[in-house]
Amino acid sequence: MDISSTETDKRLTELEIKASYIEDLLDQLNLVIVRQQQQIDHLMRELRELRQQQPEPGSAPFRSLRDELPPHY
Repeated sequence: MDISSTETDKRLTELEIKASYIEDLLDQLNLVIVRQQQQIDHLMRELRELRQQQPEPGSAPFRSLRDELPPHY
């Protein structure tokens, strides 16, 4: 084996190691994206539910029972 072949093998091994690290990082990032999309979907459902609970425009505003209590003397 000559020096050129040894150097080529070394560089190829280094590239394979880097590719392996990049694949692992890509898998991790994909998991993060999936988790974030699940969180976004959950928040969108909650927002939709909150909007449905909101009184219609023009209807009587929400009043707390505390507003109905007479003042203490």
